[in-house]
Amino acid sequence: MDRHEPFVRATVVKAVGSVPGKVGAAMILRPDGTFLGTIGGAGLEEQVKDHVRAALASRKGDLYHFDLQAWKPGGLPSLCGGSVDIAVEYVPARPNLLLWGGGHVAEAIAHFLPRLEYDYSVADDRPEWVTAERFPEADRREAVTPSEVWAVFDPAEFSHLYLLGYDAKKDLELLALSLDRFPGYIGLISSAPKRAHMFADLRRRGVSAAKLGRVHAPIGLPIGAESPAEIAISVVAEIVRSMRGPVPRRGASHRTSNVTRELST
Repeated sequence: MDRHEPFVRATVVKAVGSVPGKVGAAMILRPDGTFLGTIGGAGLEEQVKDHVRAALASRKGDLYHFDLQAWKPGGLPSLCGGSVDIAVEYVPARPNLLLWGGGHVAEAIAHFLPRLEYDYSVADDRPEWVTAERFPEADRREAVTPSEVWAVFDPAEFSHLYLLGYDAKKDLELLALSLDRFPGYIGLISSAPKRAHMFADLRRRGVSAAKLGRVHAPIGLPIGAESPAEIAISVVAEIVRSMRGPVPRRGASHRTSNVTRELST
């Protein structure tokens, strides 16, 4: 979790009779394909591993029942004689955000992140806007220019980059650098004219449509947000939804969107 990686956990949640893994026995599948722990070994564990690998691929868990009775139809080739229920749980990577620009929106977003156990750092070229008083729970607070950001920070450490700066030219400079260097989510706070001008500039530099398509602008869910706190709620809610998946509305089809009310900066 501290490395901000997803994993799958399989846990024995019920055991009846003689079984190799007692209630609470667990194992974890890491993203690199390696396992930690055991739920009992033998044929049971090999079948559970298949379910665990599928859960990592689909990002969905489930509950599975196994009879360790070779003489029973559908039972595993085991003579233990008992049965177990295994809960397979997909645990998404804990987000780690880099906020470029230490202004009011960044401060409002940062307020919510520790409550969700999300990590974040903040960068700005104005030292007075990245103080411990403004961002007391940030992992790092760095006063850097846009050109220095990826020399100071490792882009692989972050899941999200939010461009929330006070100067569109500086936002553009960091955005241009990030399209090739940052593999995660890129969000740009912008009005429609700001977005159009920035994208036109990037196209003149030879940036492809595919790369521009990675940029989410504006940011957050479409809740009509206006104040910094409302924008922060829409941004954080969008992150939560990306981790949990869309929830259909009762009695209506659900359409997802990453576009919120366009905001002037």
